[in-house]
Amino acid sequence: MDTDVTAVRRELGAHLRAHRALIGPGQAGLPAGGRRRAVGLRREEVAALAGVSVAWYTWLEQGRVAVSRQVVDAVCRVLRMSPTAHRHALELAGFRSPAPPEVVDGVVRPETRALIDGWPDSPALVLDDRLDMLAWNAAHRRLWGDPVALPAERRNLLLFLAAARDRLPPEGAESLLRGLYQHFRASTGHDPGHPRTAEIVRLLTTGRPDLAAWWRCRAVTDFPPTMVTVTGAGRLTFTLLRPVGDPGRQLLVQTPSGAPLRT
Repeated sequence: MDTDVTAVRRELGAHLRAHRALIGPGQAGLPAGGRRRAVGLRREEVAALAGVSVAWYTWLEQGRVAVSRQVVDAVCRVLRMSPTAHRHALELAGFRSPAPPEVVDGVVRPETRALIDGWPDSPALVLDDRLDMLAWNAAHRRLWGDPVALPAERRNLLLFLAAARDRLPPEGAESLLRGLYQHFRASTGHDPGHPRTAEIVRLLTTGRPDLAAWWRCRAVTDFPPTMVTVTGAGRLTFTLLRPVGDPGRQLLVQTPSGAPLRT
């Protein structure tokens, strides 16, 4: 079997196991009596509720079998997954639109650069799905410094914010970093063996070992607008946008609290 296919199937299995551990019998409509050696549902309970055999469901969690969309949907319903986690499971199972052919690593379209330059008072970045920084505007350089000064391997939003302890109070860093990391996992889970993805996780783990539990977490989410107090800038709302005309790119815009975006 192709190594990439095997890695993605194992990632799907890990995703299912993580969510199985979060669901108690009562949430799944099962009696809660009896002692359990581990939290969450048993494999045989998920298999019965999803309408598959225990052996087959075990192989699914072990990354040993392909799976139909119907079964993925059934298992996700049993595990009470959020829409984002459900979509992530479908993508890991292969039910994902291929990346548009015009997406080229590191390339940002001129109209996207012009868009962020049109926000003179709102720091903005152009990112790829791994949250690597591809372009930035003058407002971002004024607030955070020029990303060109960073080593190339650290020119990543997660790595940058994880190291910015002097600018982000702990409570703000938690909501921002955790949300962005879960978004990163949702964006990159379909290609778990990508060397850059692995490098980012490794650098996060070695650079912020105090947050090791976050980096091991398998939760996924779409990053919601998040308000954070930034030292020297006050309260900013961090928002991720996807430009329709530049597939594979994301814009991170930081707007002062209560201030609308102006284009």
